[in-house]
Amino acid sequence: MKLITVDTAASAHSPVSVLVIYTGGTFGMVYDRRLETLVPFNFEQILDRIPELARLRFSISVLVLDELLDSSNMQPEHWLHLSQIIAERYDQYDSFVIVHGTDTMAYTASALSFLFENLNKPVILTGAQLPIGAARTDAVENFITALEIAAARDEYNQPMVPEVAIYFHSLLLRGNRARKQESSQFNAFQSENYPLLAEAGVTIDYNRPYIRSYQSDQPFRVHQKLDSNVVILKIFPGISASVLHSILSIENLKGVVLETYGAGNAPTAPWFLEALQKATERGVILLNVSQCMGGKVMQGRYQTSKYLNDMGLVSGADLTSEAAVTKLMFLLGQYGDDIERIRKELSESLRGELS
Repeated sequence: MKLITVDTAASAHSPVSVLVIYTGGTFGMVYDRRLETLVPFNFEQILDRIPELARLRFSISVLVLDELLDSSNMQPEHWLHLSQIIAERYDQYDSFVIVHGTDTMAYTASALSFLFENLNKPVILTGAQLPIGAARTDAVENFITALEIAAARDEYNQPMVPEVAIYFHSLLLRGNRARKQESSQFNAFQSENYPLLAEAGVTIDYNRPYIRSYQSDQPFRVHQKLDSNVVILKIFPGISASVLHSILSIENLKGVVLETYGAGNAPTAPWFLEALQKATERGVILLNVSQCMGGKVMQGRYQTSKYLNDMGLVSGADLTSEAAVTKLMFLLGQYGDDIERIRKELSESLRGELS
């Protein structure tokens, strides 16, 4: 990995240092006239692309990963690698900004939020819908404001946002509450079930009651186990018994995020309920989340979800699918076959992912 020091207006004794971790994605692409295609740019030329960085009054270092990734290729092992990078440098830097592709950014933010226990420093993910080499790029504003948020301190000189968050198109969102909702507009991310942490206009306005509190007495801990033997199963009209059986019979399957209708409703056909019942009896954990962008699962409210409740499915309440699947991976990684503990903690808010 290559470490680059950015020449900013920070003094030699600047009180705040930010480490940027560049993973790849649309953000860092420029057009190569010779190849007639987009290629990753050299981050050592970041001041040429974003000269405004030179006016920032805190120190910035950039760590460029050896293997740059399109975020569509992001895997759990990459989340563990990112968490380890931050763990090894946690005492060296005050804040962290991760430049990441947008397609799986919400998954990465959710995963990191669970892997980091007692996090007391900002970890801000950002990226771009248009490459930094494009005339109308959104990369510059996203990057500069993410850096400023990462460096921000409150009246007690503590980090303003000591949690994993996503900054994109003027909005700061809790990482495990965010979802990508747009592929062609700049407002790529939203958080339907939790208020904004901050909004950037002429000033950056922080919604402080909704930002996680700084906990100075708790030691920072990084977990290093995830179990990816899980699937997301979206219920749809016409799903067949054979398809459902095939999915629930996957070898070594340990958990299923079941995306149901509305407030947690699903078919009540005997073959459907029997398939779920057999899966739970085999020790597969079924987590019920809504297909809707907003609202939550209210398991048992309607007859069509009462059967799921009686069967022992875990209500995901207002978990996003991204938070649900990464939380399931995390808890399976920590507790293995302790199904009751996993079920219990799925129903609890560990990192502010549940209301």
